[in-house]
Amino acid sequence: MAVCIVGWAHSKFGRLDGLDLEQLIGGVTQGALADAGLGGAEVDGIWLGQLNGGFVPEIFASSLPMQANAALRWAPATRLENACASGAAALYAAADAIEAGRARIALVVGAEKMTAVSGAEVTRILGNASYVPEEASQGLSFPGIFGRIAQAYFERHGDHGAVLARIAAKNHANGVRNPWAQMRKDLGFEFCNEVSERNPLIAAPLRKTDCSLVSDGAAALILVDASLAHQFRRAVALRSRVQVNDFLPLSRRDPLAFEGPRRAWAQALQQAGIGVRDLSFAEVHDCFTIAELLSYEAMGLAPPGQGARVLEQGLVMADGALPVNASGGLKAKGHPIGATGVSMHVLAAMQLVGEAGEMQLPQPRLGGVFNMGGSAVANYVSVLERVQ
Repeated sequence: MAVCIVGWAHSKFGRLDGLDLEQLIGGVTQGALADAGLGGAEVDGIWLGQLNGGFVPEIFASSLPMQANAALRWAPATRLENACASGAAALYAAADAIEAGRARIALVVGAEKMTAVSGAEVTRILGNASYVPEEASQGLSFPGIFGRIAQAYFERHGDHGAVLARIAAKNHANGVRNPWAQMRKDLGFEFCNEVSERNPLIAAPLRKTDCSLVSDGAAALILVDASLAHQFRRAVALRSRVQVNDFLPLSRRDPLAFEGPRRAWAQALQQAGIGVRDLSFAEVHDCFTIAELLSYEAMGLAPPGQGARVLEQGLVMADGALPVNASGGLKAKGHPIGATGVSMHVLAAMQLVGEAGEMQLPQPRLGGVFNMGGSAVANYVSVLERVQ
């Protein structure tokens, strides 16, 4: 236990027309500092997770948190980008600085403003996070990439369309209890399972309800050296954290093996000295429902091709032994790219200290977080526990 989370803030996720990137960053910066009871001058460094890629004109955003608190001036500030795992990248870089002794208190912000451009432009920008020569340049979008992964899964293990619909329905039901979620509506299994005018195929076999949302939003947290944790009203430790990167081209790997996530989970659980079923809950990267299904298998909850079992058994439901995405996940909460990894850690910390409101699970002890960039390319897994 070398690094602890001691404060946090979270914005609403969704289409936030009245807020630009600077305002999103500023709001959670002020909120996290206030939550931890800190002044800006006490912060030794700032780490911002943000993809951008053309969502907004600003390509140099690392110092924007200072706009919210002038006392942050002179702190070193760095922007981190690792596709949809940019938030976790920022958090891990800040933790590394603390463990290296170069900082004792760090501000981590994740933010994205995605809705100021057209839907076609969002698709183009996100597509460029693939291996462009073989994927984006050939017209393959991320729904298309994960549609191919889902189709390959169906060909190898049978039609799992209803299983994906159960995942979508579960996460939408969970999202009703999340005050920050973009979509707080229980859509039900039948709606998610049928192709209709309101739920069209996006990239067969994936329907609209199988895809995460285009969102604006931000989240922030305060990390401190564990020796300082006693100075704060509550603290959540990063018991373990692991980053594993894989080849970028899909052509160089078996996408159904989800080997990067599998390795990250195995190493993080080993570092934490636990098994996967010792976790009280997990927040996993369900950019598409097939990604959550593959995550069950990568975590070790089920053998390859048998992830549906954990849904049938109720294990991953909100009232199960290991709830997955009690927040609603990216599916219902929304997926403002740079904010997602920070949001996952904030919500996990809130669960562990009993501050999750309507989302609160009964007496959680250990939480797992899996934030993924691209098609299982950049993989970050953390295990969190409350220490005070």
